Amino acid sequence: METTNAQHVGPPGRRSSEAPGATDMGSLMRILAILSFAALPCTALAAGPFTVESAEIKPGSTIAEAQVYKGFGCEGGNVSPSLRWSNAPAGTKSFAVTVYDPDAPTGSGWWHWLIFNIPADVSSLASGAGDPAKGLAPAGAVQSRTDYGAPGYGGPCPPQGDRPHRYIFTVHALKVDRLDVGENSTAALVGFMINVNLINKASFTATYGRK
Repeated sequence: METTNAQHVGPPGRRSSEAPGATDMGSLMRILAILSFAALPCTALAAGPFTVESAEIKPGSTIAEAQVYKGFGCEGGNVSPSLRWSNAPAGTKSFAVTVYDPDAPTGSGWWHWLIFNIPADVSSLASGAGDPAKGLAPAGAVQSRTDYGAPGYGGPCPPQGDRPHRYIFTVHALKVDRLDVGENSTAALVGFMINVNLINKASFTATYGRK
C-alpha cells in the first residue's frame, strides 16, 4: 500500500492545528503589552523630580540687595524671596523651609531662616513671608529663631572682605503634620527635628559677598 505524507494546508507560518486568526490575535496582544510597558516610564517621567525655585533668586546668582540683611553694617531690604516648589514626594504631610550659610566663620555655619509646619497642600511662599509681622506665611506655619536671635527671615550679611558666601535655600518634605518645636527653639534643634522626619528635599544655592 502506498503511503503519502500529510500536506500542510494554509498560509506559511501557521500550523494546521491553529484556528484561523489565532496568530493575528497573539501578535496584537504582544503589541499591546509592549505599548503598556513603554508607557510606564513616560508616566513616571511626567511626575518629575522634587524642585524649588524663586522669582527673585536664580541658582548660582548673586543675591540682590532687596534680600540682604539690614544691620551689622549691611543696608539691604531684608525681604525674604518668594519660593515655589513642585512634585513633592508621596507621603508628605508638611513642609519646612530653611536658608543656611555654610561659609559663615562660626564653626557651625549660620541659619538665616527656619519656617516649618507648612501644610502639605501649600506649594509656595510669597515674597516677604519671612516677616512674621506681615502675616504672609501660611496658616499654622511657625518661624523660629535664626542665628540673628529673632524669628523670621534674616538675609545675608557676611563679613567684609570674605569671598562670597553660599546661601542654600531648601524645602524639606516631612512625614509628620507638625514639628514639636516652637518659635524660640534653637536652629540646631529645629534642624534635628527636620532631618529625623525628612522624606526628601529640594534646594538651590546662590551667593553674596561684601567688599
